[in-house]
Amino acid sequence: MHRNVEDSPVGCFFYPRSLAIIGSFREGHFGGFVIARSLMKAGYEGAIFPVNPGYKEVHGLKVYPSIRAVPEKIDIAIVMINAKSVSSVLKECGDRKVGSVILVSDGFAERDEEGARLQSEISYLAKSLGVRILGPNTAGVVNTANGFNPCPYEAGYYKLRRGVTAVCAQTGMINPQAYPYPDMRFGVSKICDLGNKCDVDECDLLDYLAEDRETGVISMYLESVRNGPRFLRAARRAAERKPLLVMKAGKTEEGAEASRSHTGSLAVDDRIFDAACVQSGILRLQRFNDVFEMPKIFAAQKLPSGNRVAILTVTGGVAVAAIDECAKQGLSLSKLAGEAGAELERLFVGLGKNPVDLGPMMAAVQGAFDLYPGIVDTILGDKNVDALFTVLWATPAGKVISRYVETYEGLKARSHKPVVTWIYGPDAQATAELSRRLEDIGFPVYNTPEKCIRALGLAYRYGRFLAHGTKGIEDAQPGHFSGYCMR
Repeated sequence: MHRNVEDSPVGCFFYPRSLAIIGSFREGHFGGFVIARSLMKAGYEGAIFPVNPGYKEVHGLKVYPSIRAVPEKIDIAIVMINAKSVSSVLKECGDRKVGSVILVSDGFAERDEEGARLQSEISYLAKSLGVRILGPNTAGVVNTANGFNPCPYEAGYYKLRRGVTAVCAQTGMINPQAYPYPDMRFGVSKICDLGNKCDVDECDLLDYLAEDRETGVISMYLESVRNGPRFLRAARRAAERKPLLVMKAGKTEEGAEASRSHTGSLAVDDRIFDAACVQSGILRLQRFNDVFEMPKIFAAQKLPSGNRVAILTVTGGVAVAAIDECAKQGLSLSKLAGEAGAELERLFVGLGKNPVDLGPMMAAVQGAFDLYPGIVDTILGDKNVDALFTVLWATPAGKVISRYVETYEGLKARSHKPVVTWIYGPDAQATAELSRRLEDIGFPVYNTPEKCIRALGLAYRYGRFLAHGTKGIEDAQPGHFSGYCMR
């Protein structure tokens, strides 16, 4: 591994000091015009060299007729031209010692046999020239640490909140034009669309992100794995350092066939991939949106020390659903210790058992919300509780929301146990406002009770992996497959 990870072969894709943009600069919603504007508005401070013989200037930048005409050193080239012309541009990049190319162009292996032949040709050529390629058929990368956001599609925003989650995929659906990152309260460190993976693949990215100081959790969407044994090694190394969450598509024959036409990939057998997750410490995700949402449980909280969950709710029905989900996730309902249970019983009869249902007390006791902070402290202070799932009722009444916020601000300073929250109520604006304020404090809010419990399940399994290795995650993994391996 390179001493300075930013200067590694993959790090250069995220930390270029200069770049060339090769393609059309016609004003619109896609292309070089959008990339140049995005970089400038996102705060990128490196040199930008637009390249196209048909233009003189774009966004106040001089446009060069060819990459050979650029007078300064170029770290990376972003290429958006016809697939058949890519080879000649790669040769120019090789002549200019450009070490990295983000190949946005499509029309390769995802298209047809001729495209696959072209992809094989450029892959061989790039290797002979010493040029690394991300793509083809990629929407590129983002690095929030330096404002490097060369998104080729107009997203309507340019700066992203800085955070610790790296989001990586074989689809441009993770890039800024497809996801509202300004609403992602915990932010991101890196974004990378691998595209067709003719060169840089998931293993290269894992090796880099495992060392990346800006990244604390890795979340991936994959349709295929190119080299099974290498992937297992890279995933294990990464998972030993930081949580690695992976959603793999192509579970069915129909899905696998669709992935072949999307990125030209051959999907790995789903049972084999399940076993690989257990062997390497991967936390497997089940839904596409989990790629963005589930990392929140790791972004700002400690891991649970065990699987015992307390439920604090104002509605009994949701508690039942949460208990069912706990069973699916390898979690158990904690039994409150005598002292904590007795203290809650003194507040209101029936309150001293788990789930702790505040509904009857809220209806019967005046000023019941004033007791809420002490109730939360009592539950989290219980030695039998490893994590807490809370259900909050949001109303436009300012006092109720303020009491919740005050409680969570206190938890941030006093408690080291993970807390996940689901919020409901008659006013969507009040619900959204409370969610925003709690996540700004550092507590993840999910939009269903089941997601809350699934997040705790992931955190529990990762803690088991760190403590006990493969055996730990295997014991904690609900319904895992055995008897398969990647070859």
